[in-house]
Amino acid sequence: MEHAEARRDLAAALRWCARLGLNEGIANHFSVAVNPAGTRFLVNPVGRYWSRVKASDMVEVDAEHPEEAEGVDRTALDIHGALHRQLPRARCVMHLHSKYATVLSTFADPIIPPIDQNTMRFYNRVAVDGGFDGMGIGEEAERLPSTLANHGILIMGQHGILVAGRSVGQCFDDIYYFERAAETYVTALQTGQKLVTATHEVAEKTARQWEEYEGGGELHLAAIREVLDAEEPDYRD
Repeated sequence: MEHAEARRDLAAALRWCARLGLNEGIANHFSVAVNPAGTRFLVNPVGRYWSRVKASDMVEVDAEHPEEAEGVDRTALDIHGALHRQLPRARCVMHLHSKYATVLSTFADPIIPPIDQNTMRFYNRVAVDGGFDGMGIGEEAERLPSTLANHGILIMGQHGILVAGRSVGQCFDDIYYFERAAETYVTALQTGQKLVTATHEVAEKTARQWEEYEGGGELHLAAIREVLDAEEPDYRD
């Protein structure tokens, strides 16, 4: 099986998101580049529930000629194709409509203030796309790379969350902790209590410490794959 480990990483991340309830039916997609230029990528197929997805299900797509791909949702071809074609650094792209990140995307100001260690991870490190004009097809998708720019996290206003980075492990770790940070913030707002916000200096220091914590995402994904190897080994097939 070509690109076997990349396929298994994607399958593991998708299955784990299903366990966590971060998926939305059979919608949303994860992709990973498989050539140096980043223009060829693997993505989960249309109509396959995430808890059942296998490595061999992943479809290879040419971002320069996405119309040639079969069995892939149109929004995946457009959104992920645009990111992989325009941003070579985006080796992996994950897009979710997870509960708390999507709640954030409905706020007039969706930026999470630095109220705890997890929210500080993303301090001054999130881009916002406030120009929702449909479901991420055509021009809607083509503007996302420039909006993301040098950031790794993009809040897609009135839509959801997108993460881009160097590997499946890193992106999964980012998307996991962003959802946790969003959950903390939304839950805290619901209490009606006044929130304690860290200073710029403390928040920035904490964000840098997160960035300097090398290998955390790879360890996170490896731990997930160890569980799946024991409980759902068919994800590797």
